[in-house]
Formats: sequence, C-alpha cells, structure tokens
Amino acid sequence: MANNANPIFIVGAARSGTTFLQYMLRSHPEISLPTGESHFFIPFYQRRNEFGDLSDITRLRDLVKELYQFHPDFFDGDLHGIQFNAESITQQLHKLDIKSIPEVISGIFQINAEAEGKTRWGDKTPYYVLHLDTILEMFPNAQIVHLIRDGRDCALSMLERKWDLEIFNTYHSAYTWNKYVLAGESFGQKHPEHYYKIYYEDILNSPEKTLMDLCQFLNIEFNTQVINFNKSKSPGKTPLVSQPIQKANQDKWRQKMTPAQIRIFESQAGDTLRKCGYETIYTQPTINRFEWFINELHIKLCQFYSKHFKKNKR
Repeated sequence: MANNANPIFIVGAARSGTTFLQYMLRSHPEISLPTGESHFFIPFYQRRNEFGDLSDITRLRDLVKELYQFHPDFFDGDLHGIQFNAESITQQLHKLDIKSIPEVISGIFQINAEAEGKTRWGDKTPYYVLHLDTILEMFPNAQIVHLIRDGRDCALSMLERKWDLEIFNTYHSAYTWNKYVLAGESFGQKHPEHYYKIYYEDILNSPEKTLMDLCQFLNIEFNTQVINFNKSKSPGKTPLVSQPIQKANQDKWRQKMTPAQIRIFESQAGDTLRKCGYETIYTQPTINRFEWFINELHIKLCQFYSKHFKKNKR
C-alpha cells in the first residue's frame, strides 16, 4: 500500500458548496473522496486512550467494528472502492502494523482509494473546520481546503433545511456562518502551508482558473474532469451535484431576503462578509434587544421541539 502523507479535507459552513466541490475533486483521477461525511474522526480521536494497544488484533477488530457501528451508512454507501467488511479490513490493517486511531482511519481510506485506482484520499465533513488543529495533530501533512460562500446565500439554503441542520432563523444562521468562517481563517493564519481558501462564487464564475489554482496547492496536475465532474444519480438534498456548474446560483439573497433579514444577518456577520470581499447593504447594522430576545427564544423553542418531539431525526 502506498503511504499517502497528504490527506485532503474539504471544510466550511453548512450549505457553502462543500458537496459540490467534493464531487468535483473526486472526479480527479488521483483523488478518492467518499460521497458522504465521516463525522467520526474527532470523537474517536478524543477517545483514543480507551482503545488500548492497537497492535493487538482483538483490540483493532473491536475498534473497526465500533467505527462501523458509529456510521454504517457511510461505510456501506459512501466508500466506492470497497465493500466494507470489518474482518477483512482488520486483517489488512494489522498487516500494516497500524497502532493509532489516525493510522486506522488513514488505512481504511487509503485501502478504499487504491481499490478505486487512486493515490490520494480525502474527506468532506464541514464541521471539521471547528477542529482543524486536531485534524492537523492527527494528520501532520493534511491539506485543508476551506470553501467560503456568501453567508446570506448560505442562510437561505440553511433555512430550507432548518430541521436537518438545526439552524432556525436568520440570526442563528449568521452566528453559525460567522463562527465557521472565522475558525477556518484563524487556522489558516497559523498554518498557511496547510490551508487553502476558495470561494464558491469563484468556482461558478471562473471554474477553470479556480480549480487550476486549487490543484496547484494540492500538488496534482489539473484535469478537466474536475469541471466536467461525475454527476450524482441520487443527489438527495444537494441537487446541484447532478447538474453542470450553475453560474446563476449566487446572490439569491438580494431577491429572497427581506431588508430586516439582511440587516439582522449583517449585524452579526457584516465584518466577516466585508473581510471576505462581499458587498454589504448596511454600514452599521444593529439588532435591538427585542429582536435579539425573539430570535433567541425562537431558537430555544425549536431546539426543544427538535429534541423531544421531532421524529426521524438522524
């Protein structure tokens, strides 16, 4: 097995286009990216001392089984090189003398990549942007691709899936988007050699140049397949991955947001919008105490309902 030292992580705020970029990059002949989100890297690494000596095949097998049980849909449906079998994976990892959680994860992803005929593996899990220092500790040569989209367009998209994402109003979406963008940029300032910032709108407006620059950062040769990417036949909640690049999928907030929604969003995230090069409508927008109280109350009520009454939660 090749020793891949440079895993690729696509991160960003929800509804920033990370799935879109995931499908583009996984169409590159060198890059393997599962079509789902892993979600298990951070929680299992935080529990790493519980699993003991992973050179013991019994402990290793228990870990592989627990990884599978944590997210079976991912292992059964999103790895496209292998049909996941815990015993087979355990045997392969044991032969590689793997002894740590990051090595187990990297090993599984690399086994899948090589079964796809690819040399590089990656992952797209947006919330890892809040844990990039840990990701770098796990994978010291990781390459982070931070995708940013105009937060007001993200907000519109977030609220279309509010019960799924548990983001319940414009105020809430602004806080969340701002937190994710600032977390990524803070990491980038500390570790510029590991970090690449890319804007969703640049992909729409200048796809070839934007993806060529990204490929240069990733140290891979540009291939037009990333633009003419393999479309999903089951796009689910992300229909754009079944279509060619849609240049018009930007600035929707100008028509779809009310002035009050724009003001509320910009009161929470206007500085970050401007720092990212986005035009803002208000110079010094504010949210009054009553608006703050109503928005906070709305979030709490929705969270209570989601926790205690909503069915079919993930």
